[in-house]
Amino acid sequence: MNILMISDVYFPRVNGVSTSIQTFRRELGALGCTSTLLAPDYPAGYPVETGIERIRSRFVLLDPEDRMMKSAPIRALTPWLTNERFDLVHIQTPFVAHYRGTELARRLAVPCIETYHTFFEEYLFHYVPFLPREWLRAAARRFSRTQGNSVDALVVPSSAMRDVLTAYGVTVPLHVIPTGIPLAQFSGGDGEAFRHRLGVPPGAPLLLFVGRVAHEKNIGFLLRAFRRALDRTPEAHFVIAGEGPALATLRRDARELDLTAQVHFVGYLDRGGALLDCYRAADAFVFASRTETQGLVLLEAMAMGVPVISTAVMGTRDIVGPGRGALVPRDDEVAFAESMVKMMGDKALRDRLAVEAVAFAHEWRAERLTRRMAALYAEVIRAGRRPNS
Repeated sequence: MNILMISDVYFPRVNGVSTSIQTFRRELGALGCTSTLLAPDYPAGYPVETGIERIRSRFVLLDPEDRMMKSAPIRALTPWLTNERFDLVHIQTPFVAHYRGTELARRLAVPCIETYHTFFEEYLFHYVPFLPREWLRAAARRFSRTQGNSVDALVVPSSAMRDVLTAYGVTVPLHVIPTGIPLAQFSGGDGEAFRHRLGVPPGAPLLLFVGRVAHEKNIGFLLRAFRRALDRTPEAHFVIAGEGPALATLRRDARELDLTAQVHFVGYLDRGGALLDCYRAADAFVFASRTETQGLVLLEAMAMGVPVISTAVMGTRDIVGPGRGALVPRDDEVAFAESMVKMMGDKALRDRLAVEAVAFAHEWRAERLTRRMAALYAEVIRAGRRPNS
């Protein structure tokens, strides 16, 4: 099979969509399935990867981390793309990529599927706060329904997201295929060295959040819960690894909560080095996002043997719902703080959950889930394009 992918985001933009695309492409290649990705260029430098065509792009007003691909360069590639004889178009994002991706599928006369990575209903108001929340929710539902029904099949990373889209009125086939974990990338790491660099004592409890530092990640909730937990574990520390639009707000919140000595903002960390050290240093990974379609970072922490404390909201339910390797408190600060205190104060619990976490993460290994994606590709290709798709 030869697959054409198109996405509005990819590395050097660090997020779950970029990680998902990279993971699936690598594993598909190992299965003998070739792929080409159309993705934006970025002003910052980035490594060259085989099979990626960078599209000229421009600045996005309200979201300076992202870029908007220009349509003309994509259309100009049509003759070359035709000669490549693709079997299917796989759209990864709902903006320029969706409209140009469906157009390319029609021009190439091949089926088209799309992965629904982002829960826009609970996402948009963080970035367009001047419009009524209910209006934005209604717009997101209509937008998702219209786009979803314009392709031949939708991939969703969790059962919760499948249920949401069904309720919206999406009628095309929905397939739950989460992004898997490339387990070989999550080993090693020097936790003691990482603690030393931050000035965290070897025996001090250390909580960790890794991810985009964005408003929808609900990191302020974690700070407030941590403030409560410090009343009973005053020696604890909290590391926030990542960058994003909420960083300045969270730094201010940490100051106002008198947490500047205990909370460490360390920015993006190299996934092959410092990030592994960071995971290895942690006693527990904490997460409370209400907008996740999967929560891939939870599995990364588990693969490193880090127990998780997380609410079970939307996509995270599939990961932490079974309670393997995780404590799952109610979605309120008091309950979450109690779980923090419990985890930090009970080494036997941490050790037991760490073993469970590694075993659970192995059930989500990338090669296993990529075989499911490849099987879906083959099924959709056999069926061909739906009428009017």
